[in-house]
Amino acid sequence: MIDDVLLDIDDRMEKTITSLRADLLGIRTGRATTALVDRIHVEAYESELPLNQVATIAVPEPRLITIRPWDASTIGAIQKALLKSDLGLTPNNDGKIIRLAIPTLTDERRRELAKVVNRRVEEARVGIRNIRRDGLKDLGDLQKNKDISEDDFYKAKDDLQEITDGYVKQADDLGEQKQEEIMEV
Repeated sequence: MIDDVLLDIDDRMEKTITSLRADLLGIRTGRATTALVDRIHVEAYESELPLNQVATIAVPEPRLITIRPWDASTIGAIQKALLKSDLGLTPNNDGKIIRLAIPTLTDERRRELAKVVNRRVEEARVGIRNIRRDGLKDLGDLQKNKDISEDDFYKAKDDLQEITDGYVKQADDLGEQKQEEIMEV
């Protein structure tokens, strides 16, 4: 029973780290990458679709992303979605292809992005701690129902804290890596 609770907690914390990793990939670092536009959704064909389902995305140069819509009628919707996104980039459209030039980051913008990274990492830490709280509640319920002994409860509680500390460290490490990437000139 304890193992089931700990496995569930471990799985949920791993998903939090995976989500954080995906979030951090979408933060601009001055280098072009398709991950910058992965989370953008486009209003096309009477529904909201991910950008990669309506266009081909490529990085032909280190500071350029090209987006070639499969259907020329969606180019306006793609451009609007890019403008609405929090990328801070202005798309250039020649009627067939959209180009996103990635400018070098100013010092001020680097600091702003570092704050965004810190905020996302803190949100992940809070999520991990909330999962730990749920796990403690589950373990407490097992003890209350006399399914586990008090000694088993305290051992499981220590194991839970160890798992939590590991995932918090992973979140911190991801944040530090991303900040180094952002501050790299």
